[in-house]
Amino acid sequence: MIEQHLDIPTADGAMNTFVVHPEEGGPFPVVLFYMDAPGKREELHDMARRIAAVGYFVVLPNLYYRSSRDFRLAERTEAAMAHMFALMATLDAATTECDTRALLRHVDAQPQADAARIGAVGYCMSGPFVMWAAAAYPERIRCIASIHGANMATDQPDSPHRIAPKVRCESYFACAEIDKWAPPADIEKLQAALHEAGTPHRIEWFPGVEHGFVFPLRAGIYDRDAAERHWERLFSLFERTLRRERTTTA
Repeated sequence: MIEQHLDIPTADGAMNTFVVHPEEGGPFPVVLFYMDAPGKREELHDMARRIAAVGYFVVLPNLYYRSSRDFRLAERTEAAMAHMFALMATLDAATTECDTRALLRHVDAQPQADAARIGAVGYCMSGPFVMWAAAAYPERIRCIASIHGANMATDQPDSPHRIAPKVRCESYFACAEIDKWAPPADIEKLQAALHEAGTPHRIEWFPGVEHGFVFPLRAGIYDRDAAERHWERLFSLFERTLRRERTTTA
């Protein structure tokens, strides 16, 4: 495996990013990996490595780079959580579009990246981000996956359920049964919007698990069986959309 820690230039500064891909056999389809709220950390690097190991060029940026290059939620103290929520509040559809533009520009210049085949996955806070990215760059992003995505139906103009008509790619949503950040009523709104928009999608509920169930270091919340099912669904999505040639009609 080839791993790099590098800075990707954006309109707002240098975005420190982890890049990983196989050593041989490229160029590889690209996966943009949007982090969860606790920050870019080794746990996420390991998840990126797992994706790369099956034949992808994975790009995992620190989305908090405008405020911090190294934030990681080490302890869930009141002060640490307040800091994390403050960082989260600096991110929105506009910053996502800016950062995604920079990521696309970067992979376009990489000989080991097949930039004609790009998918995206977002965890927790980044569930909306992958929808914003797909809406902003429909001609570039072939698929998205939101894994226990938070705030998927809000009263904001850029709420994910409101931008569903702009999302044209195949979209997968893994939802935890126990999740205050994505209650069933919100997911029902999202599903109705996706259905009305004609966006190809699948929403899958994971019974008996909590928000964050995919993260191996999330003590008391990680659920191995559900996490492995999420990997199965994710790799199946990437296989369908990033590896198989698209068919065209006259």
